[in-house]
Amino acid sequence: MERAPQHLVEALSPWHPNIFALGVFASIVLVLMGVILFLTSRLGVKQESCEKLRPYESGVIPTGSGRFNYPVPFYLVAVFFLIFDVEAAFIFSWAVAFHELGWQGWLRISVFIIILLISLFYVWRKEGLEWGPSRGRN
Repeated sequence: MERAPQHLVEALSPWHPNIFALGVFASIVLVLMGVILFLTSRLGVKQESCEKLRPYESGVIPTGSGRFNYPVPFYLVAVFFLIFDVEAAFIFSWAVAFHELGWQGWLRISVFIIILLISLFYVWRKEGLEWGPSRGRN
């Protein structure tokens, strides 16, 4: 009897973690999820009432409109914070790996910082950081 090639045996072996085992696991999970969703949609009791159709807000009965008018500067400051917060995460990770990256890493982070400074000056020039009334409109 002829033996199977070693790489095929290792790929199909449950003792060696690999892509095949991950694929089998993912397939089993997806099939099980599909079966459970199908069974709950067919076997579940469906009784619609006024209370079940009302949106749940932590037990508080909703009144009025659910929309609020927030000022635009609130969103702008939130977006700017996210952008410059992500910048800090990149710079900190660069600082940790400074010795491994060498001069090429220093050049790349310098270009990154220059682009962010240009964007900060642009936002500043367009008065995106101003909370009060605009000086140009008065």
